Amino acid sequence: MRIRFYNARILTMREEQDIFEGELWTNNDKIIYCDTKDQIEAYYKENPDSMLIFDREIDCKKNLLMPGFKNAHTHSAMTLLRSRADDMPLADWLNKQIFPVEAKLTPEDIYYLTQLAVLEYLDGGITSIFDMYLTPESIADACRDSGMRCVQVGAVNNFSQSPELVEECYNKLNGRDSYNSYILGFHAEYTCSKELLEKIAELAHKYKAPVFTHISETANEVMECKERYNMTPVEFLDSLGMFDFGGGGYHLVHTTENDMDILKKRGMYVVTNPGSNTKLASGIAPINDYLKRGIPVALGTDGPASNNCLNMFREMFLTTGLAKLRENDAACVDAKEVLKMATVNGAHAMGLMNADVLDAGKVADVIMIDLNQPNMQPINNIVKNIVYSGSNANVKLTMIGGVIRYENGEYNIGVSPEELYKKASEIKERINKELQ
Repeated sequence: MRIRFYNARILTMREEQDIFEGELWTNNDKIIYCDTKDQIEAYYKENPDSMLIFDREIDCKKNLLMPGFKNAHTHSAMTLLRSRADDMPLADWLNKQIFPVEAKLTPEDIYYLTQLAVLEYLDGGITSIFDMYLTPESIADACRDSGMRCVQVGAVNNFSQSPELVEECYNKLNGRDSYNSYILGFHAEYTCSKELLEKIAELAHKYKAPVFTHISETANEVMECKERYNMTPVEFLDSLGMFDFGGGGYHLVHTTENDMDILKKRGMYVVTNPGSNTKLASGIAPINDYLKRGIPVALGTDGPASNNCLNMFREMFLTTGLAKLRENDAACVDAKEVLKMATVNGAHAMGLMNADVLDAGKVADVIMIDLNQPNMQPINNIVKNIVYSGSNANVKLTMIGGVIRYENGEYNIGVSPEELYKKASEIKERINKELQ
C-alpha cells in the first residue's frame, strides 16, 4: 500500500535536523520520501519511474510526524497482573504475588495478554517493544498477528527457560518474519546460578552477540551479589565475559564508578525504567552521570504489573524530572536528549537500525502527534511539549511497517479490544480459582 502524508510538520530525529514542514510517503513497509514540498520535483527527476497514484492521502493539518517510540524494556503479558500486586517491596512483590500467578500461565494465555498490551502500546505511539517473558513463540505469534514490531530477549533463570531454549529461540525467531527478532539474555544475576550464567556467556561468545538482563535494580540486589562474589552485579557478570560483545542492562539504578567504566568499555546500553523504579522504591538511576560518560541511555516502561501503565510519555517526563531532582539541577538531562532516548537510542539498543529515524529507505514506523490540543498550545517548542506536557491523548495515528495499526481511537490488529478484554477476564478468573 502506498500512503502520502502531506501538510505535515516532520521531526525525523536525524542529527542536527530541525522540524520542517513537508511530506512523507510510504510504499509497502518502507518510507520512500521524507522531505520538504520543494524537493518533490527533484525526487521525481531522480525517480522517473515512480507512480503518482497513492492508495491513500492523509492531510496532517500541520500535526507532527515523528518516529514511533521504542519501549526498550517491558513484560507485555504481565497485563494480567496490573494493579494486582501493588504497594509491596520488590522481593515480596515477586515471590508472593508475581511468581505464583505466572506459574499458572499457558502459552495461549500469554498470546492474548500480549495482544492486550499491544492495544496500549499503539494508542501511546509505541512502534517497537523489547519484551522479556515466559513463552517466546506465543509472544512472537501475538506480535506478528497484531503487527507489533517485537524484539525479545532471553529470560532464562533457575526456575524457567534454559540456555538451550534461549539458543533455540535465537536461531528460530531471528528472521522468522518481519515483525520479530531475538537477543540473548537472562532474567538477572540473583535468579541464576553461576553455572547458568556461564552458559549464557558461552552463547554470547559462540554467536559473538550482545546480552541483556536486569542489573543493579535495587541496593539489596547489589549487596547480596557482593556477599556472594565480592563484586557488584556489573563487575561479576563482566568477569564471566558476559558483555564482551556488548549488550545492556535494565534499570542500572545502583552503580559504582567502576561499573560505569565497564558499561562504557563494553559499549553497553542503559535502559532506564523510572516509573517502575519509583513505584517499587528502587531508587533514581544516575542518568546524568551516564550521559556525561557517553553511555547511551534508552527508555522502557517495565511491565504493567510494576508500573502499571505502558506509557512512554510518563517515562520521558520522569526520566528528566527525577534526574533534575537527583542532581539538584533543573538544566540537566535536556528534553531533546530524552526524546532521543525514547526513539533513536531505543532502536539502536534493540538492534533496529532501520527503524531509528524518518528517512527514505527506513521502515515506515511513524506516529502522528496531535498539536491541536490545549496541552500543545501555543506552539513554542514542540520537542519540549512532547516530553513535558505530552500524553497518549496526543497520538492520532500509529503506523508500523507501512500499516496503520491505530488511528483516532480505532485499532487495526485483527481482533477487537472487547474480545481481548473478555479473554483477559476469563484468564484472571481461571487462575484465581486455581490459586484458591
